[in-house]
Amino acid sequence: MPHYRDLFTPRQLHTLCTLADGVREVHGEMVAGGVEEGRATAVATCLGLTLNRIADRGSTLCRWDVGNETAMNTFARQALPMVWDFVEPAPFGGAAGDLAENVENTAEIIGALFSIGRSGAAIRGSATALPLDDDSQDAVITDPPYYDNISYADLSDFFYVWLKRSVGFLYPDDLGGELAPKRNEAVVAPYRHHGDRKEAREFYERLMAESFEEAHRVLKLGAPLVCIYAHKTTLGWSTLVEALRRAGFTITEAWPLDTEMPQRSVGQGTASLASSIFLVARKRRPDAGVGLENDVLAELDGVIEERRKRLTDAGISGSDLVIAMVGAGLRPFTRHLKVERANGEELKAERFLVIVQNRVLDAIFGDLAGADPATRFYVAAQFSYGYGLVPFDEANSLARMTGVELDGPQGLTAGKLALVEKKGAKVALRDFEVRGRDEKLGLLDDLGVGPSRLVDIAHGVLWRAEYRSSELKGYLFKTRPDERLLRSVIQFLAGKALRSGQGDGKAPEAAAAERLLGSWKHLIENNLNLFG
Repeated sequence: MPHYRDLFTPRQLHTLCTLADGVREVHGEMVAGGVEEGRATAVATCLGLTLNRIADRGSTLCRWDVGNETAMNTFARQALPMVWDFVEPAPFGGAAGDLAENVENTAEIIGALFSIGRSGAAIRGSATALPLDDDSQDAVITDPPYYDNISYADLSDFFYVWLKRSVGFLYPDDLGGELAPKRNEAVVAPYRHHGDRKEAREFYERLMAESFEEAHRVLKLGAPLVCIYAHKTTLGWSTLVEALRRAGFTITEAWPLDTEMPQRSVGQGTASLASSIFLVARKRRPDAGVGLENDVLAELDGVIEERRKRLTDAGISGSDLVIAMVGAGLRPFTRHLKVERANGEELKAERFLVIVQNRVLDAIFGDLAGADPATRFYVAAQFSYGYGLVPFDEANSLARMTGVELDGPQGLTAGKLALVEKKGAKVALRDFEVRGRDEKLGLLDDLGVGPSRLVDIAHGVLWRAEYRSSELKGYLFKTRPDERLLRSVIQFLAGKALRSGQGDGKAPEAAAAERLLGSWKHLIENNLNLFG
């Protein structure tokens, strides 16, 4: 598909081009009929946006949603994916992609906006050169590009080409180019820098720093900068933190807020965050000096403990909990101009993020004090060693500390689907993929002897959530786990919320645990509440 026209069938192209002509004709008829020019422009603009909604449901990348019996849109996520087959909705069929339905929906949105009773001003420009006075703004709220996640300018071309053909004559400055402008987009895109990733990263860092410096310039003293950020690598976060700190900001709060629709495609069966993390920053005090690592880490422990209690009491879990705690832990670090280690070297943001994350996981692990010994061992071993081979003696020492036998007839290596697999002088954890398919895993034996090991139930739940979700309600009814403890186990199996970057994907069990946490209320909490 070398051209955008290749995304559409000839019939779809003919329909969309006809509708684009129709938008221009409607504008001309309104002006000729005496409609005020500004109103005619507004109506035509809304029709142009409606045309984009029709195009989103009228390409060869639209799939059929079997469960809901409807056509999916092109952009179920921020990508143009390859599909094996597609559905072509009729633009006058009275269903998804219908012209009249989209016009009506657009009108309803406009009506809802008018009901607010206030107007605003939109200024098109660069965040690196804001046309605003110094110390003039009560707040700056931004959702910046997430490092290297998405090249929005490339995706914008899909809609740009239809806006240009429908209302481009009304906006010659904004829609005068062949495609959407890309040269100054703040994103790590090596293909725009001759394949040089280092140059792409430096370009992104420079634009982010300049943008935050402008935000610092226009904000009033004490006014907040709210930055929405959900990138999940330490490199992406460290870049953001350094840009904020160098611009003169201190990160004071980090809160996860529900911003995503549960039915969104990217949220179904993925490890996407259920919430967005809102980082709140304010101008750093002019007299902020150099901080010492030991003092910063001591303050960090207090912040982690306070935030852990507040967030868990509010029902926050999973990656949202970990990342929100990590974000709040940035306060002791960013309130200083810089932080020095004992040897005089500067403590870098990327290194500090690793420290914060490890301390956050340690704080969360304390929630498993009430779990059975086998579960505590599994979680501790997963945290310490992952799923690779470990010397038997080392794992055995950990087993003793957690109060369980590693070897022997009743040990963790005993049985067909034992929790631990023994290979010569080494052992390795068995994950849910190996153990979860066992129908009896996590259930009491015929004599009702128990209670069951929580890690067995966790593996049973993970396997069913991944492969047989229809069996999950019945399995939960039979096992009746403690919901709080089960969530803590799954949360810990999800591991680090921030990854180091390329080539550092999560293990299958960690990824499955993160997916389950994203649907926890629907799959676990609601089902357990049915049983009282």
